[in-house]
Amino acid sequence: MKTIQFGTGGWRAIIGEEFTRENIQKLALALCMKMKAEGVAGEGIAAGYDRRFLSKEAVIWACEIFSRQGIRVDFISRSSPTPLLMHYVMKHGLHYGFMVTASHNPAIYNGIKIFTYGGRDADETQTADIERWLEKANADYVCDDTEKGRMPTDFYLESVKQGLVREIHPLNDYLDEIIGMIDVEAIRKSDLRVAVDPMYGVSLTALTITLSIARCTIETINAQHDTLFGGKMPAPTAETLRNLSNYVLDKYCDIGVATDGDADRLGVIDDKGRFLHPNEILVMLYYYLLKYKGWHGPAVRNISTTHLLDRVAESFGETCYEVPVGFKYISAEMQRTGAIIGGESSGGLTVKGHIHGKDGIYAAMLLVEMIAVTGRKLSEIAEDIRSQYGTLHMEERDYRFTPEKKIEIQRILMEERKIPSLPVAIDHISWLDGCKVYFADGGWVSARFSGMEPLLRIFCEMENWEDAREICRIFEEFLL
Repeated sequence: MKTIQFGTGGWRAIIGEEFTRENIQKLALALCMKMKAEGVAGEGIAAGYDRRFLSKEAVIWACEIFSRQGIRVDFISRSSPTPLLMHYVMKHGLHYGFMVTASHNPAIYNGIKIFTYGGRDADETQTADIERWLEKANADYVCDDTEKGRMPTDFYLESVKQGLVREIHPLNDYLDEIIGMIDVEAIRKSDLRVAVDPMYGVSLTALTITLSIARCTIETINAQHDTLFGGKMPAPTAETLRNLSNYVLDKYCDIGVATDGDADRLGVIDDKGRFLHPNEILVMLYYYLLKYKGWHGPAVRNISTTHLLDRVAESFGETCYEVPVGFKYISAEMQRTGAIIGGESSGGLTVKGHIHGKDGIYAAMLLVEMIAVTGRKLSEIAEDIRSQYGTLHMEERDYRFTPEKKIEIQRILMEERKIPSLPVAIDHISWLDGCKVYFADGGWVSARFSGMEPLLRIFCEMENWEDAREICRIFEEFLL
């Protein structure tokens, strides 16, 4: 068995290779050991799952271990959004929750996200501790197949009868909080038409309920259960949302919203059928919170997210803080600084007063509110921001590599700290998370290894696309 290792968004693995019953149960056993050592086993753990292949079965396999260890599981026994589980962990003061999902990864993957007290993503200290407990779990784990003819579901049903597994349905509490934070009356007066694309994932029920309460007309695509996600990655990008773009235009919608496989990330199509980059969404919402809702406070972004957010913050006398990639860093910095919004260029964001993690459903409703309150189309709001703060163009590139090449790149970039000769004046360089070069004119380029996939990621943001592409090309030739 390969060692279970956590990345920036949990543990993910290919189904049937590393994502197996044995590995899932070993991880569950490691969590049991950790909870007992910390004296929190008595409060139990919460669990949920998305629509991926084997997701529900994985929770049942884990429940078998938790039950035998005497730890109660509060199990959201319907496929559900990850933010719902985070909300439950936070509201019930639990120290741990786990969600079976591989988020936006291809259909051949599944995985587990671990959440800690307050409903936060497990940080590096927590995941490293889990990996240490896994060493003991590997040694102690025994696959209990001694009772012939019995299925894992038999143990599960017995655990339910004994009260060691409680099947829960906390969707209403989660939706009530979102509805309470949104200006529902403003939306009701606006007669908005919204196209919803769950991308075959788990957001449909939550989005349709909240939008219906706000009296929106709802059009939906890709709503059925499909573990292959229509043959595409369940990630809301310009490429994967082409059908939604056409649908928005065909149905004369005011906005199209899409969520990734577990509904913690958001993709948006404006009223003209244009895909809005997550950077634009984050900037729009921060601007809306400051100008129209009258909020005050800084913003937080990771190193690969637009510096246009900094310009908005500065114009309102606020600060934008930068952190490494990984939403756990964003939520921690928001708590430290009192920031009112935090997000990343991959489509995840959160707003103060809600959960301490990404929520594509709440973000979608806040965007719908923004259209209603401002009385302006989404394309007009985007143009307003461009006219005030200018335009920055981001080039994003991913590169695969051999294990040998990764060692070489690591040596050049992180140990020797070498960078190529660049045609732009450099202000300073940071090695906070990979390498990020800040230019004197406000542009930047970063190169870092993905925490979830075997990829080198190069991002460059400049005043024009040609410069961004050229700098990416220079980095590519230098490192690859």
